[in-house]
Amino acid sequence: MSELAVAMFAAETGAHLLAAPASRRYEAFARSFDEADCRRQLAGRGIRWVARRDDGYPARLRSIHDPPIGLFIRGAASLELLDRPSVAIVGARACSPYGSEVGTTFARRLAGAGVVVVSGLARGVDAAAHRGALATGVTVAVLGCGIDRDYPIAHASLAAEIEANGLIVSEYPPGVEPAPWRFPARNRIVAGLADATVVVEARARSGALITADFALEEGREVLAVPGEITSHLSAGSNALLRLGATPATDASDVLEAIGIESATAVVSEGRPADLSATAEAVKTLVADAPVGVDEIVRRTGLGASEVSAALVELELHALVTEAEGVYRGVIRPA
Repeated sequence: MSELAVAMFAAETGAHLLAAPASRRYEAFARSFDEADCRRQLAGRGIRWVARRDDGYPARLRSIHDPPIGLFIRGAASLELLDRPSVAIVGARACSPYGSEVGTTFARRLAGAGVVVVSGLARGVDAAAHRGALATGVTVAVLGCGIDRDYPIAHASLAAEIEANGLIVSEYPPGVEPAPWRFPARNRIVAGLADATVVVEARARSGALITADFALEEGREVLAVPGEITSHLSAGSNALLRLGATPATDASDVLEAIGIESATAVVSEGRPADLSATAEAVKTLVADAPVGVDEIVRRTGLGASEVSAALVELELHALVTEAEGVYRGVIRPA
């Protein structure tokens, strides 16, 4: 049986196949399929193919109960990347600034510790995780469409960065359009490639929870980041905690879950910033909770111009982030 023929036939017929179907239509397709020519065309587009029976197929993924028949791969990295210690970071597409910051911070520290960060290239937490990982290490993006598509198209530049440093994978060959049913199927690959899955933010019925379910089915560790109890964006992730998921309040929690010493998580962030007294006062206030400029002015007694200057100073030192007019302190490694 040619696994590549099965994958190409599945794409042509819109089926989800894990083995060669017993049908006359497939038999006719297989007889006319020129695997050597197909491989040449893929290689000409910078796409690799690794079949489930090949040595280069990731061992963790092969061990799940329904592994893809093969993977189409873009990217400069070696296939060995797919067998390195890996963590999936997933969450809401329409995430909050808090979710984006946590996804970025966790990914940056995990990647800096040598862990491969896996996610789905979607908006929100996925994109934050990929960007955070690229700052200190490598990341793998799993597509729910053809390997030649950057979906969503708004993430084309992010996909190019991932391709230059890590890998983009899909079980679907070029030309396959995104479809709703393909994304839950994609999520089993996200979970299957990782030693553990971290859910940052998730609504009660979220694709991130599907990824967590796949991880649990395979006996992999699932962690959840606690969220605001009044936020619908945290309903699913907080429910995971009630069901026994490991709380993740720091990247060291994730490293401990996969058996890596937490000390290796400390990524160099430069020397401690030499801040002005005004910036130190604002930093202390912002570290307690997210806060707007007007509240900072009221609570510090500083003038608006002084607060603005202090916030610029803190942003330049990457000690605060801003979203929708609200400032949050950036958690640094201990």
